[in-house]
Amino acid sequence: MRKRASQTHLGRAGRALAALLTVSCLVPPADAQVARPTANLAAPVRSFGRVSYDARSLMIDGKRTLIWSSEFHPFRLPSPDLWRDILQKMKASGFNTVAIYFDWGYHSPKQGVYDFSGIRDIDRLLTMAEEEGLYVITRAGPYVNAELSRGGFPGWLVNQRAKARTDDPQYLAAVDEWTSRIDAIIARHQINGDGKGHRGTVILHQIENELSVTTASQRRYMDHLYAHARADGITVPIFHNDQGRNGYWAPDGSPVAQVVHGPNNLYAFDGYPGGTCTVQGKPTRDVAAPDWGFYGPGGAKGGASASPDTPGFLAEFGGGWFDYWGSNGGYDCNAIQRGKRFQRVFYGTNLANGIGIQSFYMGYGGTSWGWLPAPVVFTSYDYGAAISEPRELREKAEELKQLGGLIASVPDLAGMVPAGPVAISSPNIQVYHNTNPESGARFLLVTHKPSNARSDDRFTVTADLPDGRYTLPLRLNGFDAKWLVAGVDLAGQRLVYSTSELQSAQTIDHAGLLLLYGRTAEPGETVLRYTSTPSVTVLEGKADSAFDAATGDLKLGYRHDGRAIVRITGGGRPALTLILADEKEAVRYWRQDSAAGPVLVRGPALVRTAASQSGTLTLTGDVAADTPLEIWAPKALRSVRWNGVAVPMKATPTGSLAAIRPLAGPAAVTLPALDPWRTADGVPEVAPNFDDTNWQAIDTRASASITSRPDGQPNMGMDSYGFHEGDVWYRGHFTGAPDAKTLALFYGAGGSGLVQVWLDGVFVGQDELPGGLPRPITTGGARFTLPSGAQAPGEHVLSVMVRNNGHNWDLDADDFHKEARGLISASLEAPGGRSFGIPIAWRIQGQRGGEDLPDPARGPANTGGQYGERQGWHLPGFDDRTWPTASLPATSAKPGTTWYRTGFDLAVPKGQDATIAVSFGDPKTPRSVARYRALLFVNGWNMGQFIAHVGPQRTFPIPEGILDHHGHNVIALAVTSDGAPGDALEAVKLVTLRNVTGGVPVRRVAAPQTPAELK
Repeated sequence: MRKRASQTHLGRAGRALAALLTVSCLVPPADAQVARPTANLAAPVRSFGRVSYDARSLMIDGKRTLIWSSEFHPFRLPSPDLWRDILQKMKASGFNTVAIYFDWGYHSPKQGVYDFSGIRDIDRLLTMAEEEGLYVITRAGPYVNAELSRGGFPGWLVNQRAKARTDDPQYLAAVDEWTSRIDAIIARHQINGDGKGHRGTVILHQIENELSVTTASQRRYMDHLYAHARADGITVPIFHNDQGRNGYWAPDGSPVAQVVHGPNNLYAFDGYPGGTCTVQGKPTRDVAAPDWGFYGPGGAKGGASASPDTPGFLAEFGGGWFDYWGSNGGYDCNAIQRGKRFQRVFYGTNLANGIGIQSFYMGYGGTSWGWLPAPVVFTSYDYGAAISEPRELREKAEELKQLGGLIASVPDLAGMVPAGPVAISSPNIQVYHNTNPESGARFLLVTHKPSNARSDDRFTVTADLPDGRYTLPLRLNGFDAKWLVAGVDLAGQRLVYSTSELQSAQTIDHAGLLLLYGRTAEPGETVLRYTSTPSVTVLEGKADSAFDAATGDLKLGYRHDGRAIVRITGGGRPALTLILADEKEAVRYWRQDSAAGPVLVRGPALVRTAASQSGTLTLTGDVAADTPLEIWAPKALRSVRWNGVAVPMKATPTGSLAAIRPLAGPAAVTLPALDPWRTADGVPEVAPNFDDTNWQAIDTRASASITSRPDGQPNMGMDSYGFHEGDVWYRGHFTGAPDAKTLALFYGAGGSGLVQVWLDGVFVGQDELPGGLPRPITTGGARFTLPSGAQAPGEHVLSVMVRNNGHNWDLDADDFHKEARGLISASLEAPGGRSFGIPIAWRIQGQRGGEDLPDPARGPANTGGQYGERQGWHLPGFDDRTWPTASLPATSAKPGTTWYRTGFDLAVPKGQDATIAVSFGDPKTPRSVARYRALLFVNGWNMGQFIAHVGPQRTFPIPEGILDHHGHNVIALAVTSDGAPGDALEAVKLVTLRNVTGGVPVRRVAAPQTPAELK
């Protein structure tokens, strides 16, 4: 148990807050949210160049800034041109910041070897973020977890005897290799500049992730990481991400004695509340949103911060959840579970509690292609995120756009503190009431009590607001929350209050433009303050108005039904156009800025950019179907271009410009059938006469594995021989004997991993590890009854293939990533399990070249040790003309791995952005009766593993750049089966997952095309 942090001296600001908490109690504390001064509001400002902070918020160039961020992993989208697509969608969805993990192992196949080119070009990524106007939070490891194999550690680190995530000099030397290189790139892109005149947008830097071991060794390790980052030129604030609100690695100087202190400047933590999805794929909302700040119960793990002198910082908050091998497919469920309404309730509760830096994990999940994934997850890392794996904006992205629009429109939300309870007419409702101490602006978050309740309540909220005491009529119907602002100056107007939510406030040609919205069919009420009687004209829809000359309040009453547009002039303020919309209507609007001033665009599925020059407004974006275009823009912009094409416009009575004709939606994408296929046997290693003399001999070399092996056994672990990814082969030579009846194997293969065994070319059998658990079974033992030939005199050959479905992560800093992979031990047994002394001479072969990559463009995660991979059968330029043809579905399969290849041409219409996928079998079922697995290569890129009888993934999106949308493509499948009847490859087809006009220009990713091009 941790004690509640003692309250420090608050100074004048703190005393003012205490007075607010006392005099504003309009109802007893039991009936309203009561804040506790858990932040030290008298904390000094700490400056790190252009970035500074105090207890209330981050500041950039001295301006308080609410950081609204989401996570993106470039290594999960191996088409760099599409990075811009994701960044533009994040910006359009309301985010001002992107958080980025970097995967050490993705860049380093061998100690001392690093690659930051092509799909690993971090400099290019950070430049894109700068160009798109996004701040960046860099999360450089060395450990990231991220459901990556080894948690992002490189494969070669598995062989290091030093314990990882400690101050062991050998480990620190390896870490310094990585951080020196990645820090140098990040330093060039800091907002503080690179010292050579260039300024980027990196504002915060993370030096470790979820380190929950807090010994003296770890403290020295953290000190080293901090000092090394500073020596590398990192000048922005540094933080560590705590695995939950544990108080681990709070900044030195934090007045909370019970926490674990560290060298960081900021305390950050992660949180994934709100339930998850059941095994049946149904969402659960079994908890209310936690109060992790002002309104919490106190204590280092309760409401009080572990670092009251620094702003509330959620480095990760649940924007979805990852899915497991063997599930029923939870990504759509998670998109709902942490989707619309969840975001309003949970993200809003964080904001009200003073969490001024929030980053949602994930914003775009992407694809754990090749051998990137940890044993727990399959290829898709969709995560149920706001942007789906096929790059589609989900419904939750629309809600995020609305909330982000509020944050962008009301800068006073940054640095708010509690303003005291309000009077609520219903016991089923609670209101978080905050104020900006400088401006007096108010933020009211209205939720159920508890916040996960689903009742339909009509009630009033009475509060002393900056412009007077007001009673707001409200309704909450079902799981929901409303983000309301009051007493705020917007676009030249004074908003006294509104029961509608604000999505956008802009000033165009010195006139105000406000977009307010609410739930369909619910009434709305908005009050604006004027110095004299204004003129009110309803331009569209219906709205009533009444002016109170005594107070200067203009009250508008309306119903959220489609939209109403009201123009208000006079009254001592600039003209105002007020758009009053229901949610369905409001999500059609996009805020953009141009050199000529702000614009508001209605209609398209996405508006990416706005630029202006010589009276022309140039817009780019996406259209999913024929769509009208309407624009509010400065009068100086007389013409409009959409995606490079002139759009004839006409003026409307509402002051907007409307396209004379709708923007055209996409044409259908015609996809070819995948036929015919060519096929070849992929396991020549099982033949007794196969030449394995060039394979490495298994010996007794030292091992860093944490997995014990029986006495007298050699070191068989694949990592010790430089093979870290995918499949590995062993061939064992022995002399037959009467007692050679059983082969006993102990092996490591990760979740849903596999071992297959042959004797003298005859298939003996296979064993699989189960998946589907948060920490799956990753090692196992198996016994195989050998054919009678093993007892015959003479030499015999065992051929064993192990599929390694990833190394464990190291979340608990216990070297769990060093658990053995491949064979751990192998022995011949007599009946009854008695081992006997017949020696087996083993050789091993894995990924071609081991740590010396023959294909550095695709990198270490692309291939394993299958014969076809070593020979380049997965490459598009491999000559397969001598292979026999075949058609799918296959009627039978041989034991082991069979390769299938086919080619096809694509002609996606020009100017369209489509996501095309490869689908196996029946997409309606998460699992097949057939038991087989397939590695999917598209143009030489390993885009995932399909395990038919485990599931749940059947459809594999292929990003453009990997797939040539305007040329020839080749698919290669390495299909592994036990050869039993029915365990054969099902039908395989192409499907279109999304299709719009628009997108960004995409080039094919450069990589070797033929075996001759491999090193």
